[in-house]
Amino acid sequence: MASSREIKRRIRSVKNVGQITRAMEMVAASKMRRAQRNVLATRPYADSMRDLIGDLNSRVVGAARKGTLLEVKPDTGRVALIVVTPDRGLAGSLSSNVLRRVGRFIIEQQELGRTVDTYAYGKKGRDFLARSGQNLKAEAIRLGDTPKLDRILGVATAALSRVGSGEYSEVYLVYSEFVNTLVQRPQLKKLIPVEAPAESGSSRLDFTYEPDQEELLAELLPRYVETQIYQAILESIASFYSAQMVAMRNATKSAKDLARELTLSFNKARQAAITKEVSEISSGAAALSDG
Repeated sequence: MASSREIKRRIRSVKNVGQITRAMEMVAASKMRRAQRNVLATRPYADSMRDLIGDLNSRVVGAARKGTLLEVKPDTGRVALIVVTPDRGLAGSLSSNVLRRVGRFIIEQQELGRTVDTYAYGKKGRDFLARSGQNLKAEAIRLGDTPKLDRILGVATAALSRVGSGEYSEVYLVYSEFVNTLVQRPQLKKLIPVEAPAESGSSRLDFTYEPDQEELLAELLPRYVETQIYQAILESIASFYSAQMVAMRNATKSAKDLARELTLSFNKARQAAITKEVSEISSGAAALSDG
C-alpha cells in the first residue's frame, strides 16, 4: 500500500484537476448557450433559402438547369469532401466520431475507383487529413466562436471553382449536427449537385422574380451552398461546447469519486499505522514488565 504522504499528494492533485475541469465546464456552458443562439438564429434563414430554391426549382425546367449546381454531371472519378471539425479537443468522442465518418467515406469512394480531394475547416480535421496522407487542397482554422461568413468563403470558393471547371462531379460535407446538449450526430450531406427539396415552396410562396427565374437560380445556388457550409460550422461549434461541457462534468465527477476513494485509502493507511504503533508500544511495555 502507498504511504500516507503519497496518498495525500495524489488527493491534492486530483482535487486540483477537479477544480480545473469544473472551471472548464462552466466556461463551456456559457459559450454553449451563445453558440446555440447562433445556430437557432441562422436556421430560419437557411430554411427560407431552401424554400426559395425549391420554389425556383419547381418553376425552372429543362435546359435552364444545365450549367448550374443542380446539373448532375458525368462521373469524373474525383469528388470533394469538406470536413468541419473543432479546433480543440477535450470534448469526448465528438471529433473522433466525425473523423471516423470521414475515413469510412474515403474508403467507400476508393472502392468505387474515385479519388477524394479534401477541404478542412478546423484544426482537428486538418491534422487528421494531413496525418493520413489525404489530398488536402485548402484549410481554414481558428475561425473562433462566431465566425464571419467572409472567413469561410476561401475554402468554399476553392471547392466550387473546381466544380465549375468540371474537375469534381460531386461535393460532400461532413460535420457534427447539433441536436441537443447531450446528442451530437456526425452527418454526411451531398452539397453538389444540389438536391432541391422534394416538396417545393410554390404552394406557399408567391414571388415575382427579377431579372428572371433562371438567372436568379444560377446566382442563388452558390450562395445556398455557402449557407449550408456556414450553418454546418455553427452546428459544429455548438456541438463542441455541448460535448465539452458534458465531458468536463463527467471528469469533475470522476475526480470527486477518485478523491473520495483516495481519502478512504488514506484513512485506512493512517489507521493501520496507528494500530501498528499501538501494537509496538504494547509489545515494548510487555517486554519491560517481563524483564
